[in-house]
Amino acid sequence: MNEKSGKSFRKMQYIRECQSLDELIEQLSFHMGNTQDLVTVKVQFADKESVIIYLESTTDTNQLEKTFEWLTNVYWASDEPTETLKIAKVETGQTLHDTAKKILLGDTYLFSMDQGSWITYKIGSPLVLQRAIQEPKNEQVVRGAHAGFNENIISNLYQVRSRLKSPHLVIRYFTIGELSQTKCALLYLDHVANPMVIEEITMRLQAINTDVSFSIGTMEEYIEDDNFSPFPQFLNTERPDRVVGNLAEGRFALLLDGSPTSLIAPVNFFAFYQSPDDYNGRFMVGTFYRLLRIASFLIALLLPAIYIAIISFHFEIIPQDITLPTKRAIEDIPYPPLFEALLLELTIELIREAGIRLPNPIGQTIGIVGGLVIGDAVVNAGFISNIMIIVVALTAISSFVVPSVEMNTTVRILRFPFMILASLFGFFGVAIGLIILTIHLIRLESMCTPYLSPFAPFHLSAVKDMFLRFPAWSQSQRPADAMPINKTRHGKNRWWKHERKK
Repeated sequence: MNEKSGKSFRKMQYIRECQSLDELIEQLSFHMGNTQDLVTVKVQFADKESVIIYLESTTDTNQLEKTFEWLTNVYWASDEPTETLKIAKVETGQTLHDTAKKILLGDTYLFSMDQGSWITYKIGSPLVLQRAIQEPKNEQVVRGAHAGFNENIISNLYQVRSRLKSPHLVIRYFTIGELSQTKCALLYLDHVANPMVIEEITMRLQAINTDVSFSIGTMEEYIEDDNFSPFPQFLNTERPDRVVGNLAEGRFALLLDGSPTSLIAPVNFFAFYQSPDDYNGRFMVGTFYRLLRIASFLIALLLPAIYIAIISFHFEIIPQDITLPTKRAIEDIPYPPLFEALLLELTIELIREAGIRLPNPIGQTIGIVGGLVIGDAVVNAGFISNIMIIVVALTAISSFVVPSVEMNTTVRILRFPFMILASLFGFFGVAIGLIILTIHLIRLESMCTPYLSPFAPFHLSAVKDMFLRFPAWSQSQRPADAMPINKTRHGKNRWWKHERKK
């Protein structure tokens, strides 16, 4: 039951309205649904009968015992103990409903009755369990940092703060989910990020109305521009160094408690084909691999469709030297090329899904052995041609070159419509598919930023960090697609080289 429905039958009762400890315990337990992990311990505090109330599932009891012992000693030393980071006095005007919400977050409350009035202290003792900082398995790099986010939002914020020690780094908190009360953090640099973009994402986060938010992927659906587009409009990453790099360019990042993934926006299409390794090595090597990834996108998207179009409609464009080998390879196949491609593509998807769900050693074995056995069997049985095996294998390898898992999935899905168009209309169908895809990408936006920027609209200076990876010292301007208010990244560098020539 959510908070709004709970207010319909739970009276807005204040702490001061309870007449005894037993009534306080009963009412507070009622506001928490009479949950059985609510612990109430009656103690003697300052010669007064008191009660400590906490949830054993969210409270660090060892820390609670130490804090209570310290509080007892301080109280005996002075009539009014001072507040600390762990202990704070609570006004009796606080409602039991608000108190219950604080207890659910891991706080402990000490209630004591003194001459008809309540003395209440809130003791901070939340139980914190977190996974060790490890390198993300989906974003491994050869050079550079090997640290990744975990499920604790404070740990993730620490990793960003430790890399970006600037007073301009702003962190704003939001609470997502009426029942889950999940903490969400919005990060940006106030002297670089566009205020209109920050205002827009703030409005979208505040507009989320849901009971539970446990996945950052679910939250992404609430705030992205176009839910029905197959293309991701937020860049997902588990690497703090990648978050810092994008913050410095004028973008913002979102972190959700309980999720090791960060969302970055605004981004364009080409951001999904960039990797942290591009900046950890020579710029010429980074340029080569970027061009290779873009080529892999075209291969993964169009190669099966082009093969189907050639075999079905345009056999005459095959070079004469390989015409006869191609004819011998496909003449005994009883099915059209589309059926061959669909059969193999779906088989690869099944093997891939099985490899993910199974334990790592077994999953790798299934992927290798399953692919070899099935591929050899279907060729020997005459169901699939050798050429189709090569085409589908190249397509699968190219799709896995994409650094982004979300874009990888998008490319694998989009090649099926292209295959169907190629089987119906040949190259004309492939051209129709490309036109529709281009129109969709031109119209698509990421946080009100054109998805194909800097090409539509065109910005020459931003091309330096799209297909090509120019030297870092030459990129004095921030990319235009992020719409930064401070466009200058750095001043003149390598002046010593010019001075030396003089």
